[in-house]
Amino acid sequence: MQMVQETFDDLGVPLSDVTFVVVDLETTGGSPADCGITEIGAVKVRGGEVLGEFQTLVRPSTPIPAFITVLTGISNAMVADSPRIDAALPAFLEFARGAVLVAHNAGFDISFLKAAARQTGHPWPGFAVLDTVRLARQLVHRDEAPNHKLSSLATLFGASTTPDHRALHDARATVDVLHGLMERVGNLGVHTLEELQSYTSRVTTAQRRKRFLADAMPSAPGVYVFKDSSGEPLYVGTAVDIRRRTRTYFTASESRRRMAEMVGIAESITPIVCATQLEAQVRELRLIAEHKPRYNRRSRHPEKALWVKLTVEPFPRLSIVRQVRGDGAHYAGPFGSRKSAEAAVFAVHEVVPLRQCTQSLSARSRKSPCVLFEMGRCGAPCIGEQTSEEYADVASQAATALIGDGRDLLSSLRAKLDTLAEQERFEDATSLRDRMLALVRATARAQRLAPLSSAPEIVAARRRDAGGWEVVCVRYGRLAGTTVTPRGADPMPFIEAVRATAEVVPEPTAPAPAAHPEEAELVLKWLEAPGTRLVTMDGEWTCPVGGAGAARAQLEPMARRWSDFSEPWGDVAPSPLERPPGALRAAH
Repeated sequence: MQMVQETFDDLGVPLSDVTFVVVDLETTGGSPADCGITEIGAVKVRGGEVLGEFQTLVRPSTPIPAFITVLTGISNAMVADSPRIDAALPAFLEFARGAVLVAHNAGFDISFLKAAARQTGHPWPGFAVLDTVRLARQLVHRDEAPNHKLSSLATLFGASTTPDHRALHDARATVDVLHGLMERVGNLGVHTLEELQSYTSRVTTAQRRKRFLADAMPSAPGVYVFKDSSGEPLYVGTAVDIRRRTRTYFTASESRRRMAEMVGIAESITPIVCATQLEAQVRELRLIAEHKPRYNRRSRHPEKALWVKLTVEPFPRLSIVRQVRGDGAHYAGPFGSRKSAEAAVFAVHEVVPLRQCTQSLSARSRKSPCVLFEMGRCGAPCIGEQTSEEYADVASQAATALIGDGRDLLSSLRAKLDTLAEQERFEDATSLRDRMLALVRATARAQRLAPLSSAPEIVAARRRDAGGWEVVCVRYGRLAGTTVTPRGADPMPFIEAVRATAEVVPEPTAPAPAAHPEEAELVLKWLEAPGTRLVTMDGEWTCPVGGAGAARAQLEPMARRWSDFSEPWGDVAPSPLERPPGALRAAH
């Protein structure tokens, strides 16, 4: 089925106001590539009333086969004095102008009409098309009719005309079938052309009957909240047009089973109009974090973000924690899962001989070292083999990699990767690559967020396509205020108003932002987008030389493309790890 009525408003065109032209063709065969039209019959209806009929025989360019004459009763003698298709088609197109075409098994009839338009040089008007077979398959069950042929449906719906393979008779029968089907979908809450075109039995009756919930929504950008009978949020989403988006939950365009279940429970929708898209995205995150709606799958637990901490003690170690504290420790993150945090820790341990035991150590705490000392992966400060001063140099390597220049650590990891790959230990190499990627993703994220999280205030603006400016005020990584300036107006008074009325945000414990990390990421993405201008800034915007961003830019393509051998490690030859497992073995 084809939908091209792009000028309909959001509420749709009532079916009673739609003009339908029900068409049927008789042809010399089944394919428009080598067969022609012998008869066109059509009935124009609106609001249940017949407005007119169209019928003409057509003289095809090839003789009518005998079996077609037996089937339709149309003979070569009957069409001998009839117009050719180049005369019949324009008359039909004029009759059907501005209407929705309806046919039983519409693909057949429309394909012949389109082929005739191409053959005669007439542009196809791009009619909206409705197929009564498709509707019938979803509305008529086997216990009502043996099949979905026109003759069976005409009997079921008591058509006044019996279909007999003559075009006008079949078109009249199809009109009665169409009205019978429309009555059925009307009882299911389908009242507009758009709903009829998109009708599918996958959309439950409960969904369709709750369509009125969306009709009251504003046509404006923002956030929408589905709520149950007690007012508890079920689902939170964002939209450029709240009304248009919420209406899709009650149509066939919403195919997610859990959303159909949610709509069945919902009793109301609360709209929250927002000035900018960034405000809508941030409000969505905050509402999901606050209410944890059962039908939202992402962003429900931003408070569970994890950090990797280099502890503050005589012999520091790496620890995975949920909270950043002002204790002077070095932190990397945030991580979205414990698995990724552990992978980053393992990556550091691969090349930096930090202790991995969890107890507090004095200068000499144990009588014998663990197996890591025997493997050369720990200096054994627990038995006095390493002084606190000597161990401080090791800890400094880890701290530098986490918060600043990680090139030495990453270079060591790359060397180990190449060694593993050359030894054809591909599984170990892949595991190390993934750990390395987890580390650089987290450190790059932390280094990008650090200046944003530490800045008391940033005011930025971006031009809108419709004119004027989007203005945001960010404090310690949290969206504190936003507005839109009118086209042609001086933006400075609006900017000052935003600064004066923006939320007061307490200074957080660095490097954590004052907002949940996901919100800070959204804000950062907006600030870094092309066309954004910094208006004022209280703070510093810096990024460490040799930071993790460059390493991430190298690792991400490598992780995505096993088969691409052309991406080198900077100024060195491509790593064997970039080849798919088994590639080296096959080359020997």
